Amino acid sequence: MARLRAPDGCPWDLEQTHQTLCEPLIDETAELLDTIDRNDIEHMCEELGDVLLQVVFHAQLADERDDFNFDDVAKGINDKLVRRHPHVFGDVDLQDSDAVLKQWEQIKAAEKKNGPQSSGKFKHLPPALPAIMFAADVAKQIRKKDLQHESLTDPEGVDAIAEDLTEEEVGEMLYRISAACDKSGIDGESALRRYTSKLVREIEANG
Repeated sequence: MARLRAPDGCPWDLEQTHQTLCEPLIDETAELLDTIDRNDIEHMCEELGDVLLQVVFHAQLADERDDFNFDDVAKGINDKLVRRHPHVFGDVDLQDSDAVLKQWEQIKAAEKKNGPQSSGKFKHLPPALPAIMFAADVAKQIRKKDLQHESLTDPEGVDAIAEDLTEEEVGEMLYRISAACDKSGIDGESALRRYTSKLVREIEANG
């Protein structure tokens, strides 16, 4: 990558910035997810390389400005894994995965004090998060924090619906909703994001 970014390197690579590489990163991640969904092990290896290239590219851009380099990225994630696994690298005794996840969230929360902060009940979520992941994360926070909202009090609501659902049934429901959105000229991604954001605002406003 350093060679590609050299003055006599590739004109396209020389034009790139962190911002212009956002879409390629999303595209390469989507292609990797596709190989995982299809259990295509051969091409999964290739797609992992494409995702790794994006990491290397961003690290090279940062290295050129003396911000950080690839070694810093690798050391950072290594140190984070050690910090967040004191039950492996330290003397903490945890018996199951639920305890591990609880500890992980506690350590993560302490580490994020200097990062983007939420001003209310909900943790900060990346703006570029896909709408369905955004909604699922908000729902998880609502459940874990026992937050109340009038739209969540339907006795035939989430718990009753989720009890016997299968993955295929969920896929069918989401497909039907997507098809209905397309027929109605509605952007389903935007609609879900706006509704979830509205839900967050209303819960925050209700104290």
